Amino acid sequence: MGKIDIVEAMRDLFTELGQDRAVQPPQTITEFPQGGDFITYLGALGGAGVFGAKLSPYLPRDGGPIITAWSVLMSMETGQPLALLDAGALTTERTAATTALAVDLLAPNDRPLKLAVIGSGAVAQAHMRHVAGLRDWADVRVYSPSLASVPETQAKWQGLQSGITLADTAKVAVQEADVVMLCTSSGTPVVDVADFASNALVTSISTNVARAHEVDPAFLKTAQVYCDYRATTPNAAGDMVIAQESGWSANDICGDLAELCVASCAKPDADRPVFFRSIGLGLEDIAIGYAVYQHATA
Repeated sequence: MGKIDIVEAMRDLFTELGQDRAVQPPQTITEFPQGGDFITYLGALGGAGVFGAKLSPYLPRDGGPIITAWSVLMSMETGQPLALLDAGALTTERTAATTALAVDLLAPNDRPLKLAVIGSGAVAQAHMRHVAGLRDWADVRVYSPSLASVPETQAKWQGLQSGITLADTAKVAVQEADVVMLCTSSGTPVVDVADFASNALVTSISTNVARAHEVDPAFLKTAQVYCDYRATTPNAAGDMVIAQESGWSANDICGDLAELCVASCAKPDADRPVFFRSIGLGLEDIAIGYAVYQHATA
């Protein structure tokens, strides 16, 4: 993926979405008769003339669930399939690139910033790669419960960027951080929101766990909330679903990536926390699949 600028691919797709040149239907979850489910991600990208779908099953098994993902890319001109893609690694990259785009659009750009990353696996490492050049990071702290016991992972982090500190706790990692990226597969909160700086930008991603939320949903009532796509995210993001059950409203969302990319919503105020929630969109899968297809057929 080093030859493809995935952050710019995400920026292009959200710009098209903001210009009504792309279509993003809601994702759907289909339960299997005897346990497990699969999520369907759909999207149509008008500028590229492609459409398609990604299917991602969650298969409970002894020893841990099996989770895979496959995307099919098709032509709007011929109706013929262009590519069948193993979307596992692609999902990791487009998830991280979408967060990076949000960081670029929402984080301050007038001073060196402190960054915290919660999570240390492949998804977290991809997040770090994609945000590394977007700001002047004066301090980077990383925490996950398993990090201290896995020397190989520690070495990977130290090789990503100089000056990375491996924090002993999540609290130590996020204190005074300007940007906090939550990059886990947890279905429950991974950090105490009371530990965030008063004006921190906090980003969060999704997992297949039902009603998954990496922060206390009550945080949405105090933060300035942005998301990847306001038409679909509130009904799929676990924290938003739970928050709506206790009085928060999707109408309180300040903007989404499509609106930010075409400057049709306001940027956040500097004196309040900001929460960005991504659920992963079919259009992201279509856009990265098309980028790979173009690269492979060039």
